[in-house]
Amino acid sequence: MNKFACVVLTISDKGSTGQRKDTSGPILKELLEAKGFAVPFLEIIPDEQPLIEKKLREFSEGGEIALILTTGGTGPAPRDVTPEATLAVIEKEMPGIAEHLRAESFRKTPHGILSRGRAGIRKKTLIINLPGSPKAVRECLEFLEPVLYHALELVRGEFGEH
Repeated sequence: MNKFACVVLTISDKGSTGQRKDTSGPILKELLEAKGFAVPFLEIIPDEQPLIEKKLREFSEGGEIALILTTGGTGPAPRDVTPEATLAVIEKEMPGIAEHLRAESFRKTPHGILSRGRAGIRKKTLIINLPGSPKAVRECLEFLEPVLYHALELVRGEFGEH
């Protein structure tokens, strides 16, 4: 059984007001739970940078949450501010993760390079921005799977020297 707890944050103006049904967040929760993660929180919030920053800080503060996955708000649209919010709260950037997700996404669709998602560490929590489409979150989680558990062990200091 996986020992890590994860939060899924959907960033969507329309989703947060009920104008659009969130499908990406529930898909991520289901896939993570199938891999043994505990997912105690699945939340939908609007594309508001201060609120996104607040939530990222809250969930990474206590040490219980090992992973925060955001979905949405990573594109070039004017209201897409998830990467900026993430950069404002992380202490260490993990550029290889975001680069890998873009590269692999590009193999599936040229639109993959439009994602501005970031990844980084705050305290002992790994934060990764994923695109907002259900197809993209499935694919990105698949791309992350080979390294995710080891990355979380390292971030949390549970692996030791190597």
